[in-house]
Amino acid sequence: MARVLTPRAEDFPRWYQDLIAKAQLADNGPVRGTMVIRPVGYAIWERMQADMDARIKEAGVQNAYFPLFIPESYLRREADHVEGFSPELAVVTHAGGKELAEPLVVRPTSETVIGEFMAKWVDSYRDLPLLLNQWANVVRWELRPRTFLRTTEFLWQEGHTAHATEADAREHARDVHKNVYQAFMEEMLAVPVVPGRKTKGERFAGATNTMTVEAMMGDTKALQMGTSHELGQNFAKAFDITYSSAAGSVEHCWTTSWGTSTRMMGGLIMVHGDDNGLRLPPRLAPIQVQVMVVKAGEGVTEAAAKLRDELKAAGVRVKLDDRADVPFGRRAVDAELQGIPIRIEVGPRDLASGNVTVARRVDGSKSPIPIGDIVGAVTSALKADHQRLYDDALAFREENTVDVKTLGDAIEAAQTGWARVPWSAVGEAGEKEANGKAVTVRCLTREDGTMPDSDEEPNLIAYLARSY
Repeated sequence: MARVLTPRAEDFPRWYQDLIAKAQLADNGPVRGTMVIRPVGYAIWERMQADMDARIKEAGVQNAYFPLFIPESYLRREADHVEGFSPELAVVTHAGGKELAEPLVVRPTSETVIGEFMAKWVDSYRDLPLLLNQWANVVRWELRPRTFLRTTEFLWQEGHTAHATEADAREHARDVHKNVYQAFMEEMLAVPVVPGRKTKGERFAGATNTMTVEAMMGDTKALQMGTSHELGQNFAKAFDITYSSAAGSVEHCWTTSWGTSTRMMGGLIMVHGDDNGLRLPPRLAPIQVQVMVVKAGEGVTEAAAKLRDELKAAGVRVKLDDRADVPFGRRAVDAELQGIPIRIEVGPRDLASGNVTVARRVDGSKSPIPIGDIVGAVTSALKADHQRLYDDALAFREENTVDVKTLGDAIEAAQTGWARVPWSAVGEAGEKEANGKAVTVRCLTREDGTMPDSDEEPNLIAYLARSY
């Protein structure tokens, strides 16, 4: 097939933008830094949203919705929070032809407005834990936008919870981080991630602890795919979120927040995409199989429709492409660009031989399969190809991650991959030095890969990398 994308190895950023445009995933919006998510891209986001939403609800969380506009005074109640977000805020000063008495902030995140209502809704220990999530859009004014990765407006989910004890809040934040975020990314997106603790310098504004899941992209840079925050009692004290304990005393709650966004779309593209376009993990793909009429002929369209129906009955998400008036080559290129895991090509010659051609997007193979064996062959291939995407991404990460002992070696290694180095060899001073060379500490883990309880634990390992 003719090359339609800039090769990844030649210019990775251009390849990324080419893929988004040619696969019809998104377009630039009329305001700098905004994006229009096209139907092909939005169908993928809907699949992400539905699967993660089910996992969030399984964790006992309920969905709600809170306003887009937040009084500026709300943000000022938590000093670290407003300081951290000030450079990114979009502020409304006029509405209805008049200057507002108080400026309104277009939500960059909703800790403050949700905190206001948590204070209203929580009275007794019997009201806790209060576990809320919302699917919404947020605005953070972005100076260097890149579609899906950094946009002024993006879509996300944000969870906000209130608890009676610090231990309960911590357990909830970790449960979401492991059993919602990490599990979703590895099981649904086929993206291996490293879960870890952010350093103090990388922590969310107003949090006492931030946990992250980091993934390696196809150019070896890191992408933060999602974060979970322990907020201590900072927001509870700022918004007077209190409860009456069983003993009758009035106590401040302990709160958490956690979020993932359309940034995951960018990660999906950069982890699995190749020079022919996107490669969608079969569990995620809105269309798992596209049955394609190669050339109209006696009984061809009918045979293709029958295959579609058989696959649909077997639980496969399948689409029939019988557009004989559109050149087959163009349709095949579009299917490759959009990452449809399997194409079944049906033509007169295929039918005459009792076979159809099965093209697998993940490994690029094409092979004839007897028509009677299609359902079994396809379901088996979908399962194998999903696992292969995960295995290949994990192998790539391991091949491009090195263990070093000094900060200098870590910064050097981070130019071409990830470095694992003792945190004691880095520290806050070393982190600033690395930042000056466009390298960041992505997260801290214990030697066995588990999540630390504190930055002060001995023998912690730091992951250093260039990042998006």
